Amino acid sequence: MGRRERRRRADRTAALLALVLGGAGVTHFLRPRGYDRIVPDALPPRLTTLASGLAELGIAAGLALPATRRRAGWAAAALFVAVFPANVKMARDLLDSPRSTRTARIVSVLRLPLQAPLVAWAARVGRHAR
Repeated sequence: MGRRERRRRADRTAALLALVLGGAGVTHFLRPRGYDRIVPDALPPRLTTLASGLAELGIAAGLALPATRRRAGWAAAALFVAVFPANVKMARDLLDSPRSTRTARIVSVLRLPLQAPLVAWAARVGRHAR
């Protein structure tokens, strides 16, 4: 694979990550209650939801611009690490709730190890940006 093809692939990967983060960021504002519920107890729920949504939108914009893509990739990796406690809380809450479905419990637990590939993906975008 030539240099030009590697750059195109890196650009497409960054664009896809920007789309994922941008979509997630928008949902923080359209449906904040679901995010409020998984914010760890030590943090203010709505403020944390809106701040993380804003961070996702800002990082998505940074990924879309070649001049800021490297920093935005590393920021995305850091964000994925930072939101991991919320995913743990969500899984714990679903496991403890008699009202949650078995499927919801399984999905919430299986989602936890998927955070590692997201961190790796974002770091790869940061590392390979021009």
